[in-house]
Amino acid sequence: MDLRYTEDEEVFRGQLKEWLAKALPALPPAPDPLDWPGRRAYDTAWQRMLYEAGYAGLHWPADAGGRGATPTQHLIFLEETERAGAPYVGANFVGLLHAGPTIAAEGTAEQRARWLPPVLRGDEIWCQGFSEPGAGSDLASLRTRAVRDGDHYVVSGSKIWTSHAEVADWCELLVRTEPVSDTVPKHRGITWLAMRMDAPGVTVRPLRTLAGSTEFAEMFLDDVRIPVTDRVGAENDGWRVTMVTLSFERGTAFVGEVVACRRTLGELARTARDNGRWDADPALRRRLGRLGAEFAALWRLTQWNVSESQGGSSGDSGSGGGGGGFGVPGIGGSVFKLRYSQARQELYETAADVLGPDALDLAHPWNQDRLSSLSYTIAAGTSQIQQNIVAERILGLPKER
Repeated sequence: MDLRYTEDEEVFRGQLKEWLAKALPALPPAPDPLDWPGRRAYDTAWQRMLYEAGYAGLHWPADAGGRGATPTQHLIFLEETERAGAPYVGANFVGLLHAGPTIAAEGTAEQRARWLPPVLRGDEIWCQGFSEPGAGSDLASLRTRAVRDGDHYVVSGSKIWTSHAEVADWCELLVRTEPVSDTVPKHRGITWLAMRMDAPGVTVRPLRTLAGSTEFAEMFLDDVRIPVTDRVGAENDGWRVTMVTLSFERGTAFVGEVVACRRTLGELARTARDNGRWDADPALRRRLGRLGAEFAALWRLTQWNVSESQGGSSGDSGSGGGGGGFGVPGIGGSVFKLRYSQARQELYETAADVLGPDALDLAHPWNQDRLSSLSYTIAAGTSQIQQNIVAERILGLPKER
């Protein structure tokens, strides 16, 4: 892609900055980070403002409810909203960044019409029901069963690390519709379902993280009935659909965070100057400079990945549904995810160094981010999984035994 901005793109940037300057002062105060019902209300109100201004689903195709913006316009939007301190997707990140794009790429016309507009308007929140106590990195080992009963699947099992389950309306759910056997390997027999969170038989128990928040939960399913019409993709084809979901999760879901990390890096440099560390510690200056180069490179890789997905060259993640031109990120997303996870941890370890004794103050936002960064080499596919993908699918090395 051309990394220079055209005159039309700069016009788009100017219009967006003008709208942000008017919209952001009208927002109410942000709720307490641990108040998830309050955060849901805050995040969905912002999403409604974006929708009414024509900025919701900016890069989604028009037939999926979006504006059909170019990849560069999408990246300009992310840059400017982050620079302005606008809210991010928050509680609806699964709907906007994972489930919604998957339904846009793989769902039927009826499914797209049913689920995508409420996501873009902020009316409905989604959570992710993929991982299980015995199936995290080895996701294909999942055991939650779905048995066909007429026009429904009857689902029983449990999920863990279910993001925002306590405030969600829907769940993107992976189930096993055919047991593993000598003729059915574990990657087969998996189906992707959309489940209502208020369905009888769904029990949610929040989990408290190291940082004290409860955005994850355990979820128990006891004979939950899910209509067959709420299946995305064919029965037993859920692994392929899941690869589409994970390509979004690894390829584009962290785009805004790269911008945020670059902003934090600038704040770190200013803090180091203010407290004297900048002049006194040349090693710290080198660390900050290297991190600056690291995140600049990650931003360029982000631009390439987004451009590739919109151009239709999406590696082997492939779409087989009614995608209507929705770009699916390719395996380059694994390269990004692998390096970004490590760079984010290095950034906040450096922040702790700059803060000195204040690094023990858990109320400081940098320390909250430092704790959460520990999960990034696990979440959305461990670094070991990403290394295998890069080795096998990009470098062509033999598969791990």
